[in-house]
Amino acid sequence: MPFPDISPIALELGPIAIRWYALAYLAGIIIGWRYCMAMAKRLPTGVSAADMDDFMVWAVAGIILGGRLGQVIFYQPGHFLQHPLEIFMVWQGGMAFHGGLLGVIAAMVIYTRRRDIPFFAFTDLIALAAPIGIFFGRIANFINQEHFGRPADVPWAIIFNTDALQVPRHPSQLYEAAMEGLILYLTVAAVAHGTRALRQPGIVTGIFLIGYAIARMIGEFFREPEVFVESLPFATTWGQWLSLPMLAVGLYVLRLGLTRQPVAQPAK
Repeated sequence: MPFPDISPIALELGPIAIRWYALAYLAGIIIGWRYCMAMAKRLPTGVSAADMDDFMVWAVAGIILGGRLGQVIFYQPGHFLQHPLEIFMVWQGGMAFHGGLLGVIAAMVIYTRRRDIPFFAFTDLIALAAPIGIFFGRIANFINQEHFGRPADVPWAIIFNTDALQVPRHPSQLYEAAMEGLILYLTVAAVAHGTRALRQPGIVTGIFLIGYAIARMIGEFFREPEVFVESLPFATTWGQWLSLPMLAVGLYVLRLGLTRQPVAQPAK
């Protein structure tokens, strides 16, 4: 089937064009931010809503800088060396999740040290909200017709306008939105709300890292490999290789959380 008749431009205000791509990312950030503040008020983490509110700017900087630099370094270093000004053209698309993750982690390390906030108690709340942002990010990828899937003959295969071959493909962005966004959110939310995991900081963070890594590695089987990444062994993709360290760190953090002595629930 042809790609839905969705204009990439959501709104035009004179010479200014606001793209759905930007709005989807903005929605993910704002909803995730408000959700973090609400959870900080409700859940026994020892992290205040004010702490989460003040982190908003740090998070946005980490996502944008890390995501863009990740795209440059991990996927297209040669292209951006030849066209360095395109590094700053974020509105054209091209944000690497693993780079954004590293950017947010760096922001959290600096922020929690400055504010004297328990690091894993803080990351547990961020891990609760992260799948929301990822969901909207994948929807943005779909609207922007980037990171589409491999050729497919399934009834719901889509011919993307940006595909040079013009063949039906898996809408892998939607698969990833479901796995990395919806299913992962339901998983970490069930653990956070249905158990006492938040009293052992690191458990929710570890589950998020493990869950995303597994979901991403599965999604890569349906996603068209980046043409600017050289062939990798065993028919794997660069996204799968980048997810392996994430899986290992997630297992380590989960183990730390499970062996940690439960912290006392803050008095209300």
